[in-house]
Amino acid sequence: MKSAHQLALTFAIAMTGIALSGSPGLAFSNEAQQMCTGDAMRLCSAEIPDIPRIAACMHRKRGQLSSGCRAVMDREAAVARKARRAAAAED
Repeated sequence: MKSAHQLALTFAIAMTGIALSGSPGLAFSNEAQQMCTGDAMRLCSAEIPDIPRIAACMHRKRGQLSSGCRAVMDREAAVARKARRAAAAED
């Protein structure tokens, strides 16, 4: 079994993909890791270490996420969408 540190690291990578979805210029939020690690462990532990499956699981179980995790994910997704729109407008 993986250590808690390894699982948290795997989750941090997965959250990067979820929250930023295609916006590599944005930094990953430590807040997202802090707010969502417990949810990922509780809801999606069977998917670890497969990052795409963790991401899909978190999206699928969005309604079961803690309010803090959902708020952070929503906020970071909004920032990523805004950055993608700005980049598309420049092209």
